[in-house]
Amino acid sequence: MQDYFEIGQIVNTSGLKGIVKVNLFTDKLTKIEEFKKVFIEKNNKLTEYEIEEVRYNKNQALIKFKGINDIDTAETFRNCLIKVHRSSEKQLPEDTYYIVDLIGLEVYKDTGEKLGILKEVFPVHGGNNDVYVVETDGKEILLPAIGEVIKEVNMQEKKMIVHLIEGLN
Repeated sequence: MQDYFEIGQIVNTSGLKGIVKVNLFTDKLTKIEEFKKVFIEKNNKLTEYEIEEVRYNKNQALIKFKGINDIDTAETFRNCLIKVHRSSEKQLPEDTYYIVDLIGLEVYKDTGEKLGILKEVFPVHGGNNDVYVVETDGKEILLPAIGEVIKEVNMQEKKMIVHLIEGLN
């Protein structure tokens, strides 16, 4: 399992005082406010930064980090990822998983036959369920993340059991 989760990417600067524009990867825009400190990955190195202020403009967060005080310094962080340590996240409810932990699971039909590998998860914002992309024999099968289809997730065995309802074959 990964120790750090990507929660956003710095995409630009805003103003002259070191504020950066961030595209967030979180399920809700204001989740960044739950963290006092985050890590910025620059040149494959993680450095911890304290968040001084967060504002929002459209679907982006405008963040002022302590120690980044001018546009020139802020510009050096363009395209850097913002990460948090797994331990700073809340415990998930039962039968709820981080997407990063699901990627790579072996997927089996409830008949025992191996279907493929979970390659991607499309979070459906505002929808009822996510969509799992399973790669099998060079093609992809899209599975809705609903109880009728996803029967078991075993993180210890890195395995998922699914039931293919009509139309998913």
